[in-house]
Amino acid sequence: MPDIVTSEKRSQMMAGIKGKNTKPEMLVRKLVHSLGYRYRLHVNDLPGKPDLVFPRHRGVIFVHGCFWHGHNCHLFKLPGTRQEFWKTKIEKNRMNDSKAKAALQNLGWRQLDIWECALKGKTKVSIDNVGGFISKWLCSDEQYNQLVGNAGEK
Repeated sequence: MPDIVTSEKRSQMMAGIKGKNTKPEMLVRKLVHSLGYRYRLHVNDLPGKPDLVFPRHRGVIFVHGCFWHGHNCHLFKLPGTRQEFWKTKIEKNRMNDSKAKAALQNLGWRQLDIWECALKGKTKVSIDNVGGFISKWLCSDEQYNQLVGNAGEK
């Protein structure tokens, strides 16, 4: 199926997509702050540059966009054009995620992945449940967990 916008417009749209300070990330930051937790942002010294870093809890949170990380949910659909490009790009993102996860574990850091589908769309989790999930994880010894939308994986 051909693209419904011109290639120039598509390029402009893609250039406007941010890698940090996204709406889902800002939502999580505001929520975590309101719960009384303090954190650092985008720490360059840590593998994967986590979105939120909690040194006291030795934990990090990544807020993943379902499209960019190829999440198996209703928010991910491989584009109809340039499919090989997108498959390669998304697979590279997934490999980078795996490498960062392993490196963080080796350094003694715990990791929580919050998927975009848990924060928006038809499968979003209530904000109270998101906050409870994060608090419970931060206060635990759990090495890794993830929060996905209510419908879970497809």
